[in-house]
Amino acid sequence: MSPVPTIKLNNGVEVPSIGLGCWSGNSDEERAAGVSWMITAIQQGYKHFDTAAGYGTEPTLAKAIKETGVKREDLFITTKLAWDEPHDVQGAFAQSLKNLNTDYVDLYLVHWPFTVIRGPDGKEVKTADGDLAAQDKPNFQDTWVEVEKIYASGKAKAIGVSNFSIKTLEQLLTTAKVIPAVNQVELHPYLAQPELKAYCESKGIALTAYTPTGYGTVRSDATIGSLAEKYKVQPAQIILAWHGKRGVIVVPKSSSAEHQKENLNLPTLSDEDFATISNLDRNQRLCNKANERGIVWAWTYEQLGW
Repeated sequence: MSPVPTIKLNNGVEVPSIGLGCWSGNSDEERAAGVSWMITAIQQGYKHFDTAAGYGTEPTLAKAIKETGVKREDLFITTKLAWDEPHDVQGAFAQSLKNLNTDYVDLYLVHWPFTVIRGPDGKEVKTADGDLAAQDKPNFQDTWVEVEKIYASGKAKAIGVSNFSIKTLEQLLTTAKVIPAVNQVELHPYLAQPELKAYCESKGIALTAYTPTGYGTVRSDATIGSLAEKYKVQPAQIILAWHGKRGVIVVPKSSSAEHQKENLNLPTLSDEDFATISNLDRNQRLCNKANERGIVWAWTYEQLGW
C-alpha cells in the first residue's frame, strides 16, 4: 500500500491526488447530513475536499472543518462556479468564500461550459421540452476572463474547468491568458477518455475524475472483481489505483468511514493488470448522460464536444 501522492499543477500548486467528493444529495436534510461524514473523512486524514456552489455543501464542509479544528492551511479545497452564476462571477465567488468560511480556495473551477438562465423567481428557466434553458452570453470565454481576475487576486491558488472537452478547451485556449490547471470530468474504466487525457497532458492540464469508480456498474465488473480478489482489496480500490497509475486526480464520494479509509490505501497495479483495466473502456457515460432528446441538462453532446 502506498501513501497518497500529490500531483503538481501547471502553476506549481500541489494537490493531493485523492480527495473526497462532497456532493450530498439535493435536499437540505441530505446536505446537512454531510457534516458527519465529512468530519469522518478529516479524521481519516483526507486533505483534499471537492465541493461546488451547485452542490449546496460549501457551508456543510465549513461546519465540518470548524468542528474538527483542523487548520485551513492543511487542507486543499476545491469549489466551482454554478451554471447559473457566470453573469456575476465575482459575486458568486465571494459568496462561495463566505459559505466556506475562508478567504481563499485552492482550486476554483467553472462547473459547466454553458450558462443556464435563472428567472426572477429564483428558479432555473426551462424550455418547452423541460430541459434547462441556456443563454449565449456570457459564454465560457467571457466567464474565464472573470475567473482569471480571481486567480490574479490570489484568492484562488489555481483555476480550472469541469465538463470541458477537447472542443471546448480549444475554444477557450484561443482567448485564455491563463491555461486551466485542471479539467474535472467523468472518468472511469468504462469511460477512460484517452484522447481527452492526451490532449490535456499536451497542454499541461491535469485531469480530475468524478464518478471515478463508475458506480456499482463498473465496481461489479467481473474483471475488476477478479483483480480485487488477486490484490485482496475492494473493487473501488482497484479502480482508484488504476486512476493513480494514469496520473489522474480522483474525488470519490463516500459517507462510510470504512470506505473512506480504503480509498486512501491503494494497491500498486502491475503493468499487465493496468492494461487489462484500460481495455474495459467502452466510451460509456454513467453520469450526466444525454436524455431522450440528446440533451445533457442544457446542451447537446455536439455542443459539449462529447
